[in-house]
Amino acid sequence: MDREALYRDPKNGKLAGVCAGLGRYFGMEAWWVRIIVVSAFLLGGGILVLFAYFGLWLMLEKRPDNLAAADEFDFDHTIKSKPWQTGQLPAELLADLDKEYALLEDKIRDMEAYVTSDAYKVNKEFSKL
Repeated sequence: MDREALYRDPKNGKLAGVCAGLGRYFGMEAWWVRIIVVSAFLLGGGILVLFAYFGLWLMLEKRPDNLAAADEFDFDHTIKSKPWQTGQLPAELLADLDKEYALLEDKIRDMEAYVTSDAYKVNKEFSKL
């Protein structure tokens, strides 16, 4: 399993992003980690869970923006049919795919405009020299 370093993920988090960061690190959805943390708090680990959470909040660095930007171009799409499964709801998946295909279509249009332009022909002739 190829894991990145452990970071807080405030973009996807509710409070400080600790649970979202732990979920990303361990390959779980953040809501599972939140349920585990709240359950541990309610089942007797109250002050210890609070100290651990706030300690991680202070110790873990915020997730770098370049890693968050890399996630936008991740093309591994999965649909979840049950709420506890990893993946996206079908409506979210279709919206994401629409965005990705719109970006790809724009890139193809730009390439097509360049290849059919006079600048491309001139550059091609200069490269032959």
